[in-house]
Amino acid sequence: MQKHGIFCPLFSLRSQKSCGIGEFLDLFFLIDFCHEIGFDILQISPLNDTGPNDSPFSPISSCALDPIYLSLHALPDPPLPLTPFVPFNKLTRLDRNAVREQKISWLQSYFATHFPTLSKENSYHQFLSQNPWLFPYATFKAEHEPQGVDFHLFLQYLSFSQMKEVRAKADKANIFLKGDLPFLLPLLSADLSMYPHLFRLDQVAGAPPDKYNQNGQKWGFPIYDFEAMRSDGFSWWKKRLEVFENFYHFYRIDHTLGFFRIWAIPPDKEPQEGSFIPEDPTLWPLQGKEILSKLLSFSSLKPIAENLGANAQQVTSQTLKSLGIPGTRVLRWERYDEVGEYIPYHLYDPLSMTTVSTIDLEPVPLWWKNSPQEAFAFAKFKGWEFTPTLSREKHLEILRDSHHTSSQYHINSLQEYLLIFPELSWPNLEEEQINRAGTISPTNWTYRFRPFVEEIVEHASLKEALINLR
Repeated sequence: MQKHGIFCPLFSLRSQKSCGIGEFLDLFFLIDFCHEIGFDILQISPLNDTGPNDSPFSPISSCALDPIYLSLHALPDPPLPLTPFVPFNKLTRLDRNAVREQKISWLQSYFATHFPTLSKENSYHQFLSQNPWLFPYATFKAEHEPQGVDFHLFLQYLSFSQMKEVRAKADKANIFLKGDLPFLLPLLSADLSMYPHLFRLDQVAGAPPDKYNQNGQKWGFPIYDFEAMRSDGFSWWKKRLEVFENFYHFYRIDHTLGFFRIWAIPPDKEPQEGSFIPEDPTLWPLQGKEILSKLLSFSSLKPIAENLGANAQQVTSQTLKSLGIPGTRVLRWERYDEVGEYIPYHLYDPLSMTTVSTIDLEPVPLWWKNSPQEAFAFAKFKGWEFTPTLSREKHLEILRDSHHTSSQYHINSLQEYLLIFPELSWPNLEEEQINRAGTISPTNWTYRFRPFVEEIVEHASLKEALINLR
């Protein structure tokens, strides 16, 4: 049975009660919204603690939730008012550092008031005993931030409690939650501190030169030592999925290609001086199948693989199919070759998820504007007369198409649907891109939806449009 859903980067959401960033309990609105329009899945961006990092794909912990997403308004008996956060909620762009600083300050007062009581409760001690990774994580945090170990344990307890409320709400509404499993971690992270033997510090990850990046890319993240991970049965990955099971039903496998092979670069070398590990291409499917099989055996969660990028589908597709793991199909890229005809929708592999964009791509109207040659080819495929600007009617038809391919899953960014309505999107289309991959920009990861979530879920025309897409 086909399933339909929306994707929401939580940091982009805002409610009338949130404090400058989307918060855990803001997801209640979207769960009810999905239920009302007949959708099945709510996909969320990674929620791992990123510390000082802006990108949700640069977590400082493989398991800890980011307390920046705590819904302060829902915490009982607050010691301080939330008025200092009001200006943050009015900003058109996320000021993550300012919000984090203000929230941590507020939470320190909350900790001083409530920790003495909570520390005596059985539920708190049970939480600590069930998650042995917490103490090394909190110790790492205390080494890099002025607050003590107990403060960081306390924030994880609050964060887990709220996300478990979100899961309970989703279960009651028969909505599946889909999380995101970031592939790599930065050098300065709790996991590198706890388990240095699981990483190779003599190599960092990147990408070889291609037509999009002639010099290649150097991401700077240490690569995994899969030999070391193999020796203990990949237990580090098992632990991550066990934590995920508290919150989700599905998960996105970030950078699936990296399980097959990784472009490894010595830290003092340029990207083009790297090489693949393993070097032998015949080993790639063997390694990928071994690790992905382990992930399947560790959890009842259902994975959907992000297998995008240069040569990714050629390397991963057969293995994913043999394991029953759906891959990802981006409508604008589904051609017989790079300049060939578009593949008819009914020929998409059913074991897949169709989407019109990703968090690293322009939304469809901006892609149409910036890539006229590709847009011209797509218009020809659709039997349309090409126009440099994509009309809202045609954008809506593309969205409708994405829900009617032969894929098993159909999930698009909430942003794509909001763009159909001028009052729900930013006047400047350029402001609608969340992240420009491969660039360092002050606007990356700062995107916020124009309307509050209360306005989104009550917008009658939006609801009608989404109901009619299926």
